[in-house]
Amino acid sequence: MANALAAPKAVHIVVREGWCKGCGICVALCPKEVLSLNGSGKVAVVNPDRCVGCGRCEIHCPDFAIGIEVKKQ
Repeated sequence: MANALAAPKAVHIVVREGWCKGCGICVALCPKEVLSLNGSGKVAVVNPDRCVGCGRCEIHCPDFAIGIEVKKQ
């Protein structure tokens, strides 16, 4: 039986820019460098194809500005 956790998930990252205060926690915790702070100091998704859906950004965001949605395949 294959390990379901090893397979990348088809995910969509939702950023609520108005809620983001630009703390950078999500950027620091992302193991795949999916996120970055943009010129306005808010989080931006820069490498969406690298996201494996680990949820670290969503879980640790103090302002609930990031959400992970699993795409239906």
